[in-house]
Amino acid sequence: MQGHLIASRRILRLALGTALAIGVSEAVDWPISFVTPIITGLLLSLPLPPPSLKLTIIILVFLSGTMLSSLLLLPYLYHAPAAGIILVGLALFVSFLITALGVPALIGTILTLALALLTTIGSVSIDMLVALTKGLTWSAFAGFVFVWVSHALLPDGPAQSSPAESNARITLPSGPASRTAIREAFRALVIVFPVMLVFLFLNTSSAYTIIMIKVATMGQQATYCKSRALGGELVASTFWGGVGALIAWLAIKAYPSLVLYILLIALAALLYGRGIFSEGGMHPKAAMWQYAFITMIIVIAPTVGSMATGQSAPDKFLLRLLYFIIIAGYGWLAVTVFDRFWKSLPSGVGEA
Repeated sequence: MQGHLIASRRILRLALGTALAIGVSEAVDWPISFVTPIITGLLLSLPLPPPSLKLTIIILVFLSGTMLSSLLLLPYLYHAPAAGIILVGLALFVSFLITALGVPALIGTILTLALALLTTIGSVSIDMLVALTKGLTWSAFAGFVFVWVSHALLPDGPAQSSPAESNARITLPSGPASRTAIREAFRALVIVFPVMLVFLFLNTSSAYTIIMIKVATMGQQATYCKSRALGGELVASTFWGGVGALIAWLAIKAYPSLVLYILLIALAALLYGRGIFSEGGMHPKAAMWQYAFITMIIVIAPTVGSMATGQSAPDKFLLRLLYFIIIAGYGWLAVTVFDRFWKSLPSGVGEA
């Protein structure tokens, strides 16, 4: 009973936080405000206490520094493409490796996201990348604020600590565990790097920023799921996220209303949250449902914003959804091929 109460409170907090993030970010409409509910959703979908102010500042500095440091790769991409591609690939591998080794997933996600935006934005316009860094940093800070507010309104009681919280410290495994982490990092690299290469050679890559963000989250999802079921989970999370986004888009198209939009996101959080939290910890399929919820936000949030400015949102929504389906299929194929050629799995990992 106690575990059920813990899970229920965390599901309610996920719904509250993401709904607040959606409502405020859409009402104020600062640059790339849709990133705020993504950050909020990622943090609240983990059974961890709210980050301290010190940790928040460190993460924000890391985010800004990583984005601006990625500018150092641009001369290589412009004047020595082969060397630039190798450096981007190495940096991307490191972003997956540190997550697989136990560093908080948000750190690895930020690094992966910075590299993804470098590919789609920085390779086209340096000024745009600098402006995007400012918008992304502000959106991330706002996401942390909504996490703090959610925890303040729905705090965990002193007796509601879970094993996940008590083991929240960063530990870096060694030996076989490190070799497993290297394998998982390579598997994530196989998913993301080929797509990144395609965008590097597109002059219109900035139009596909949302697609690259989705691909980056797929790579981070690959570091969570260490079984051969990863390909299926990539497809399933995209499918269920797409279903949620499609239902929300149809409802908003029939009755355009910010209040309705906020309520739909809250309802989605309640539904997806049942697959994320279980008893005092995480559901066995938590990663799939977590990224399904994030996928829904990635698909629907930019569309609603473009509807507010009068752009052709319907075509963009359906096209974006089609791209996500194609990318999920590619991810399944890439993982299947990788697992076929790299068959060595540690004991107990090969189970679905």
